[in-house]
Formats: sequence, C-alpha cells, structure tokens
Amino acid sequence: MPEPKQSPIRPTNDKARALARNLIISARFGALGVLEPKDGFPMVTRVAIGTAPDDGSPITLISSLSAHTQALKHTPHASLLLGEPKDLGDPLTHPRITLQCQANFIDPTSETHKKMRQHYLLTHPKSKLYIDFADFCFVRFSVQRAYLNGGFGKAFQLTAADLTN
Repeated sequence: MPEPKQSPIRPTNDKARALARNLIISARFGALGVLEPKDGFPMVTRVAIGTAPDDGSPITLISSLSAHTQALKHTPHASLLLGEPKDLGDPLTHPRITLQCQANFIDPTSETHKKMRQHYLLTHPKSKLYIDFADFCFVRFSVQRAYLNGGFGKAFQLTAADLTN
C-alpha cells in the first residue's frame, strides 16, 4: 500500500509571519497579476509598491492610462508577488510571498490620499515627478490570503490575520 503523501505546506508559525510581514514592508517593487477585461487572460506587470501609513497594507501608485489599471477597475481581484532575489545564489531559494488581494482605488481628493501621498514620497522620492499628475491614483490592496515561500522546503499558507501586527 502506498504511503500517504506529506503536504509540503508547513504549519504557520511566528517566524513565518514575521518573514511575510518583512517582505511586504521592505518591498519597493513587485509583480502585479490582473485579468484582462476583454478576454479574462492573466497579465503580469511590474509596479512600485509601498505600504499604507495607517495599516501597513500594500499600496501602489498607478496611472489610469495603464492596461493593469483598467483591468483592476473591471475585476478588482489581483495577485502581488513580492521579494527580490539577492545577488548571490539560486533565485528560487530566496524568500518571496504571493498575496491574493482585492484592489481598492483611493479617491484622489480624500484625506486618505493626502496621507498616502506624504508617506509614499518618503520611500519613493522619485515619484515626486508624477505623483500629482491627474491620471495617477493610489490603490490599496486588501490581502485575503498569502502564500509564503521562505526558501527551499519552507512553504506556508497565511491568512490576512497572519499579516497584521
């Protein structure tokens, strides 16, 4: 009789939670996955990532002219891949996290936008060149669940609650 297969997913622990939070907080760029409105095909693009000053959730500043913005407006479900490989070693052994999210557009005339703008400029000073363009706005990603690959043999599934401080 064959032995039952062991799940590669480890029980979530405090070390995994801390690593996941650190990957989100330290991210400056990430891969954003969306679904194209016309045919539902997945599309992935690189976006700048920051965190909201009030709750630490991932945010991005995007243009309404971009295809990924149009996709998010049509279907607000998105996926973010965060975590950059280091200079040395196999890139697949470096920690990364996939966040499954709901995208929420922030009203550019709101107080929330003003606070995000001020906070975002601290970590993305070059965005000062375009942050006030009329076609740019912030998107807050409300994380629903996450998949952490902490390195070889270190896979975890996390809930939204696992990612809060």
